[in-house]
Amino acid sequence: MDSSQQQPLLPDDFIQLCRLVTAKRPKAVIDHILQYGFVTTEELKQRYGYNHPPRAARDVREHGIPLETFRVTGSDGRRIAAYRFGDISKARFSRLSGRTGLSKQLKDELIDKYGCKCFIYLEKVDKRELQIDHRVPFEVDGEPELEAESFMLLCGSANRAKSWSCEHCENWKTIKDKSICLSCYWAYPESYTHVAMQQVRRIDLMWQGDNIESYEKLKQQTVRLNKEIPEFIKDIIEREIRQNNDS
Repeated sequence: MDSSQQQPLLPDDFIQLCRLVTAKRPKAVIDHILQYGFVTTEELKQRYGYNHPPRAARDVREHGIPLETFRVTGSDGRRIAAYRFGDISKARFSRLSGRTGLSKQLKDELIDKYGCKCFIYLEKVDKRELQIDHRVPFEVDGEPELEAESFMLLCGSANRAKSWSCEHCENWKTIKDKSICLSCYWAYPESYTHVAMQQVRRIDLMWQGDNIESYEKLKQQTVRLNKEIPEFIKDIIEREIRQNNDS
């Protein structure tokens, strides 16, 4: 469906601050809402090509612009999510809003300090594909100081996975305790005690470039053994641990 509804009158200062956001994805969401009053997940996918609409909405919220989610009827008659501005009195605009030079400077600082890699997959990624993300979600602790330690670099896949996990975490939804985030995998994958408040340990692996051949061989072995790839990898790790303990 095309979004169109009577918009509430927005203060000029709020509109001006919205215009400060220049990053492509949140800007598309903001501009659409400013024009039509709201934007649906269907429109974000079909018109703008964003296959993970909650991530686009989160981008807006991370710039300090409140959004609320509600339900509308999609073009196929099903109920779908839509986004509109929330309580504008709660707007807290990010230091990165409209400051692409500062954003570039922060990315360069992170790369200099940690390398040009995704913090989750720990694989080298083209600089253009890396996205700056808060270690502690904006929705939990607001805007941190512009220090490299408060941010991380994620590839698109890792960013989407983190978004989904965080948005379904009770700390995100109700508790809002920064210390819980600081001990979470999604903030510090190298040292954590939980994953979104669940007692889980995880390893995210990626094969790329020359390593893809190794993955295909691994996959062939799992087919012969009638095992799933994660199960087979766990077997290899456990066997290695036992051998080291016995030696």
